[in-house]
Formats: sequence, C-alpha cells, structure tokens
Amino acid sequence: MLRRWPILLVALALSAGTALASGTAATADATTPAVTPSAVNPGGIAHLIGPVSDVTGALQQAESTNWAGYADTAGTYTSVSASWTQPAGTCSSSDTYAAFWVGIDGYSSSTVEQTGTEVDCVGRTPEYYAWYEMYPGPSENYSNTVKPGDHFTATVTWLGGEKFSLYIDDITEGWSHTTDASLGSTPARTSAEVIVEAPCCTDSGGILPLADFGSITFTAAYANGEPIGTPSLDPVGINIVDGSGNPELTCTVLPPDGDSFTCTWHRSS
Repeated sequence: MLRRWPILLVALALSAGTALASGTAATADATTPAVTPSAVNPGGIAHLIGPVSDVTGALQQAESTNWAGYADTAGTYTSVSASWTQPAGTCSSSDTYAAFWVGIDGYSSSTVEQTGTEVDCVGRTPEYYAWYEMYPGPSENYSNTVKPGDHFTATVTWLGGEKFSLYIDDITEGWSHTTDASLGSTPARTSAEVIVEAPCCTDSGGILPLADFGSITFTAAYANGEPIGTPSLDPVGINIVDGSGNPELTCTVLPPDGDSFTCTWHRSS
C-alpha cells in the first residue's frame, strides 16, 4: 500500500520487527516491538496557540494546531483510559490523516506515552490501523484488522521508572494487545489526555492535513481512576484551529465530573 515515509523513520523501518499475527494478544518491549513500523507519526506533543482561557470557571480551553480533546493538567498521572468507536474516513483525492488516542504527558512536557487508532486517506482510499508510541520514539502499528464501526477501549498505565503498559482492545474484531514499553528517559507524568490528532510528519517535519472522519465520541474517559472532567484534575478542552484561527476540529464542553465528549471535523487546512 502506498505510504508517505518521513525521512527520519526510513532507517527505523528497515530494522523494524515482524508483524503480530491477527487476532492475538501480545506483550512486548519498545526496544523489540512485535509490530510493523508506522508510515506516519501519530504522536507528538501539543502545539498550543495563545493563552488558556476560562470556559465555566471549572474548565479551561486551549487552541492547538494538532490536538483536540481533553487534557487533565493537575497532579501526577499514573493511568488514563477511554472507549470509542472507530469513525470512517471520507476520502477525496488528497492524502489526509487522523489519529484517536489516550496517553500520558505531552501537554506540558516533551514525551508522550500513548496508544490508539488511526484513519489515513491515501487519495480516495481509507486505511485503518491501531498503534502505540513512546514519543519521541517512532510509532509502531499492530497488524490486526481495524474497521469503521469497531468499538475500542484503551488504557495507558505507568509501571514505575521509565516503563508503561499500553493496552488496546478491539472488542468488535476480538483482538487485544498489552505492550510494556520503556521510554528511555524519566517521564514527567504531568498530564493525561484523550485526543484526536492531526499527526506528524510532512517531509519537512510539519503537521499532516486532518482527515474528514465526521465525528467521534469518547466515553468512559478517566484519568487516575476519576472522570476526565473532574475539576480537581484541571481539565483543559482543546480545539484544533488553522493559522488564521478558523476551527478545523472542535469538541463539546465537558460538564464537571463528565467522562464523555464528542469531537467534530469541520475542515482541513
């Protein structure tokens, strides 16, 4: 299948491990991933624009060029989880991308530990897959089948030190993976997120255009065992805007202690 390979990932692709067989569960270390190399880099830190503003007094809002969703930003995080249904991509003639994930870090730190799903439009053809990433390391794809309408649940858990457990379950297709991976540095663990992302990277290292996936609803979104909208966790709602401030992807406002929200695609720059 046709992919756009970022320059920095070519060497990694040549030495990547073999793919996991479909329909199996696995535990792997990030140094020897039993997965296929990613053609794009779904993960990356938030590229925030301007100041964070109050929305309801208990909830804040931020704008970004690559993230939309919610980030809890108070305290030290040990776990984050959520469920969602894989949306279908509406593909035209251009290549576009959209990733859906849960993770720790990246809102105010330089690493992200995450797992999720993606739809890539290669011209008029949508491609679906699941992946994990220990950013700034490369993302790694699981080889199992992913289809629009599949129901997913995912959890990222800190195991201590540099290690994390990344769990993703395609309940519809009947496969799951638990991957234990090392970051290679000490994680800050200062945020926990449930995010839709315009992934990286163009040939120059920029953000890729966002695929039209319609909308996605995240449910049972929890951080440290509490609803992601818990006021004491300082939840920040994030929307994607273009360079002129026009909305590309917006998410509904979480009520206090809320654990479900919907993000809707509007346009791609």
